[in-house]
Amino acid sequence: MTKLSVNINKIATLRNARGGNLPDVLKVALDCEKFGAQGITVHPRPDGRHIKYDDVTSLKPILTTEFNIEGNPIDSFINLVLEVHPAQVTLVPDAHNVLTSNAGWDTKKNLDYLKGICSIFNSEGIRTSVFVDPDVEMIKYAVETGTKRVELYTESYAANYHINREQAVEPYLKAAEQALKCGLGLNAGHDLNLDNLRYFHEVIPGLLEVSIGHALICDSIYMGLEKTIKAYLEAVK
Repeated sequence: MTKLSVNINKIATLRNARGGNLPDVLKVALDCEKFGAQGITVHPRPDGRHIKYDDVTSLKPILTTEFNIEGNPIDSFINLVLEVHPAQVTLVPDAHNVLTSNAGWDTKKNLDYLKGICSIFNSEGIRTSVFVDPDVEMIKYAVETGTKRVELYTESYAANYHINREQAVEPYLKAAEQALKCGLGLNAGHDLNLDNLRYFHEVIPGLLEVSIGHALICDSIYMGLEKTIKAYLEAVK
């Protein structure tokens, strides 16, 4: 079964644009759970432009589904994750000045570094996931980091879906098969939406979780949050 984890960063972006607490990030997270989401994802960045560290610590005690914190494992992020102790931490190599995540880890080049980070979280019973491009070599080296899962960066699939969906998904299929062969759990995320999600889910074997934020929140403007979440759940049924 593929779980839907809703990334609520964009809710925090809207709140921060005006100040105050509207919309209420905590209430939206609880509503996502109530409407059927099997997880909540946040990606705090050092500049606090959307989810803030205080949001993360406030969310943990109230959530009843799986909590996934993703981000670049700088010292402050590591300390936050160890304090909050989520079910999963997803390691993403985003630089401070990027608008959104734009690449997976080079797990070969950063092998020793990722080994150290994964060891810290694994020793605390926090499941680790490493954000990677759909590259078989990167999957092979990811195994050596000690991570429990990889998350496939799906931007290129989404960008090329309407050009040729079979070609667009092919590298992801090979990466997924390699992950399963190596005993890694498989997550996916970035630019997945109601248009391209169902086919991705049908083709990719062993997909455990999709993390979706921007498209889901955009759809909810027209459809409402409850109907939108149910539509995404239907797409990964």
